[in-house]
Amino acid sequence: MRRVRRLGLAVTLAVTMLSVSGCSTDNVWLRFGWPSGVTPQAERMRNLWTWSVLAALAMGVLVWGLTFWTIAFHRKKKDSPEFPRQTGYNVPLELSYTAIPFLIIAALFYFTVDVENYVNDRSHRADVVVDVTAYQWNWKFGYRTVDMDGVKYDGANHGAEAALREQDKRTEEATEDGHPQPGAIYGKDPSSLSYLHVDHIQTVGSSSEIPVLVVPIGKLIEFQLSSADVIHGFWVPEFLEKRDVNPNPAANHSDNIIQLGPISREGAFVGRCTEMCGTFHSMMNFEVRAVTPDKFARYLDARRRGADNAEALRQIRETPIATSTHPFDTRRRIQDATASSAGK
Repeated sequence: MRRVRRLGLAVTLAVTMLSVSGCSTDNVWLRFGWPSGVTPQAERMRNLWTWSVLAALAMGVLVWGLTFWTIAFHRKKKDSPEFPRQTGYNVPLELSYTAIPFLIIAALFYFTVDVENYVNDRSHRADVVVDVTAYQWNWKFGYRTVDMDGVKYDGANHGAEAALREQDKRTEEATEDGHPQPGAIYGKDPSSLSYLHVDHIQTVGSSSEIPVLVVPIGKLIEFQLSSADVIHGFWVPEFLEKRDVNPNPAANHSDNIIQLGPISREGAFVGRCTEMCGTFHSMMNFEVRAVTPDKFARYLDARRRGADNAEALRQIRETPIATSTHPFDTRRRIQDATASSAGK
């Protein structure tokens, strides 16, 4: 029993030293396979992951120690007819190994809820609101509002959105006997897209171009997610967060708004679709380009004056094409078995 106490004490001291030493857990060993995040939300989630794994390892070491200690010291001796002393119906022991797991689960539950509440918090005003529309098999990004460092911009194209709603209305009125066509969205035409946002400044991906979304570092960014067809997934590994992108979020009662940031450093961060959405799902990539607020203001000004995304990036001395998606690209080619065999 003395050895078990020493083992438990060693594990406790090791965990305590890590927690009070002030040394960062953001390293290749303590991330346990996770990437290094670039937002406060990512940092909180990675810390939860790190300490959960350390707690699990500490508990594993303790259980393994008890198991081998029992095997080594509580087995029947060859030269003795007596069995080792039995500890069955030991009420204090049974209460202990019932209460301790409960306390461990309660602690994990508390810290998980605390991190979830922090990640899902939307009580602050976002500096940049980005409209994200996923569709088979690409992405459209638009700037709804920008309000930072004296730069104010309202990018919502209300006229185009009203036209979409009017088009839906005419479609419903034209149906037989005045009844709406059956569909998944409150009986509307399944092709209805009036719930989507339209913006004056938009970056649209294509089969030949990976869309690059430009955002400022040091600012709070809000993403409003919606799909134009099937369910997609919005995932940037450095954000350490993945969200489903549903068609008509309001009708599907899905939470389609996330606030992230401030992003801690400049860089190009790859984005992926994480829901199997069809033939070219694996090529549905995008890039988040984080730049300084000054560069972002100049980029936004160039876009407002009519420059496309690539030209605006050139004007702020940034690479106009995605640099982080290699080896994946946006090629949309279907090769049958005959063509593939002929090419070999």
